[in-house]
Amino acid sequence: MNAIQRLVKPRSVAVIGASADPAKTAGRPVSYLRKHGFSGAIYPVNPKVDSIDGLRCYPDIASLPEVPDVGIVLLGAERAHVAVRELAARGAGAAIVLASGYTETGAEGARRQAELIEAAGSMRLLGPNTIGLVNLTDNIPLSASGALEMDRFPAGSIGVVSQSGGILGALLSRAAARGIGLSKLISTSNEVDLDLADFIDYLADDEATRVIALYVESVRNPETFRRAALKARRAGKPVVAFKIGRSESGARAAVSHTGALAGADRMYDALFEQVGVIRAQNFSDLLDMPAALAAGRKLRGKRIAILTSTGGAGTLVSDSLGLAGFETPAPDEDTAAKLRALQKGDHAALDRNPIDVTLAGLQPDLLRAAIRILLDSPSYDAVSVIVGSSGLAMPDLMANAIRDCLPDSDKPVIAFVSPHAPEVGSLLNRRGVPAFTAPEACTVALDAMWRAGRTATDADEGTPALPLPDLGTVATGSLDEAAAKAFFARFGIPVAKEVIVGNGEEASAAARDFGGNVVLKVLSAEIAHKSDIGGVAVNVPADEVAGRLATMAAAVQSATGIAPERYLVQEMVRGGVEVILGMHRDELGTAILLGMGGVAAELFSDTTLRLLPPGQGLTRQAAFEMIQRLKTAPLLQGYRGRPVADVDALADAIVAFSRMVVTLGDRLVEAEINPVFVLPQGQGVVAVDGVAILAGGGKGE
Repeated sequence: MNAIQRLVKPRSVAVIGASADPAKTAGRPVSYLRKHGFSGAIYPVNPKVDSIDGLRCYPDIASLPEVPDVGIVLLGAERAHVAVRELAARGAGAAIVLASGYTETGAEGARRQAELIEAAGSMRLLGPNTIGLVNLTDNIPLSASGALEMDRFPAGSIGVVSQSGGILGALLSRAAARGIGLSKLISTSNEVDLDLADFIDYLADDEATRVIALYVESVRNPETFRRAALKARRAGKPVVAFKIGRSESGARAAVSHTGALAGADRMYDALFEQVGVIRAQNFSDLLDMPAALAAGRKLRGKRIAILTSTGGAGTLVSDSLGLAGFETPAPDEDTAAKLRALQKGDHAALDRNPIDVTLAGLQPDLLRAAIRILLDSPSYDAVSVIVGSSGLAMPDLMANAIRDCLPDSDKPVIAFVSPHAPEVGSLLNRRGVPAFTAPEACTVALDAMWRAGRTATDADEGTPALPLPDLGTVATGSLDEAAAKAFFARFGIPVAKEVIVGNGEEASAAARDFGGNVVLKVLSAEIAHKSDIGGVAVNVPADEVAGRLATMAAAVQSATGIAPERYLVQEMVRGGVEVILGMHRDELGTAILLGMGGVAAELFSDTTLRLLPPGQGLTRQAAFEMIQRLKTAPLLQGYRGRPVADVDALADAIVAFSRMVVTLGDRLVEAEINPVFVLPQGQGVVAVDGVAILAGGGKGE
């Protein structure tokens, strides 16, 4: 039994600082262990009392008759480290520290937290600032959460890991009220030692857990989180995460567009998607999604049968499903005939979907027959049963009728309880039928089942870094556009033909050499967004270049106070689709950004992010997946008569760019190509503008 197993399923628990008053926080752990049937040894530790709740109370940890598997430390932050040190000295498996007053309070708290870590040594720590954990599978509440005042909780197959102690109690009580069974609930809070990833890893191996739900404030160790989430995915256990902080975009002021387009929350989206974590958009989803997934049924398509006895509720569910991309097709002829045979008369609507049986009193036998017909139908991938007001008179019969159909098929069956009837929803959930009280929740549940069944690309796949070239002659800091593109070209990214000029005469000569209209740009490392201040002119005839340069010089100086000294005369690239290609780094790692580009990149915000595997660039398959995720991807595929774009060349450019990023590592502070023109099929791609910022260093650094 390893330390985490000893923590989650201890045979003995010491409660340090236990109070004889169960009304106090320090009195709750012993009270709850007794109340909820913990069968192991309980050792209260308090030098001021002789017994607590009939149990002998020990004056100190050294006096305990055996080494406890777990110590619950109820002392304040000033003294908790003393108990932790003594537990570690006795060889305890883990300590749960409830006290607050650590890094969340500032420098003094950080000092206390460092002291706590030092005191623990090799012993594992949960917390501090945690409410503890609750193992419902084995009746082991190691917590002071007031939610444990409830008499009983349904044990089930959903494991919960929360970085908030209060949320643990909220989920425990809400799940119990809805009849949703949980297996383990763990509050990690400050995570000085054990964190989200440790418990995802543990629950991936836990036989009692089928689904893992996470309440996330931040992922402190992205790589261990990544490995644990992939382990859960390989174990066939869906992970659902509700991540707070979405309103804090994390976008930073930067010389590129990428900084504004790739906020911190977008990086979490990318991380979750790549490792197969399903992101909950609303707090209520954090129970609705796992409740549906815990049923263990596979949604193989998006065609949903809605069986109802109340038309309005059926329409609500149908509308919600339709908005999310689900289909509610009418029954095929054979299915409709079987349904019509169940009920005579003209009051039933059996040839459309929602399928309105309008059964007076909702006869259970007819309900069973209708559900079985729909589950057997090749027209449907799942069935949503509407429980209307007529079902309130006999909720057991209703719940049993739906439950009885489950062994006949592995297709999902869910229920929408239309009236306000919490007891009916709870009963259905306890019978193994995921039940919801809002039509949108039905959609969220089915969408989670659909996403859980999709196979994601292995997030560990990648391409190797390139040999680092000699960068000794490359300037550091912010490169001007010409230098940036020359830099990108060294890593295999095609760039536009261009000439650097210093005046109108040179510009005219360069334009004549190109033999057609050209693009004229101001060239300065100090000016990032040239088009905003009149620093770009496109499709300029050769005989007008000198005049346009003079006008541009005046406009730029007026807007910036900088007198331009250099300009670019660039070939005019035509007939391509503009995309933006950039990189973004934050605490979660390094990501490649792809989006529809040009001057309106931030306005459209049609982008996708993909985190790089550790020390590797992207594969071509990953690049193609990024391209397909763009809403405007059809523009690259011949939309409405447009030429089919060279998507293969774009994928190659994405891979080359990603390998450049991983090769340079921290030397590359910022990089963006905007736009890359994706030319018609077979003609490749061309980078026509770019930004690069390099940190100092030499070859191989």
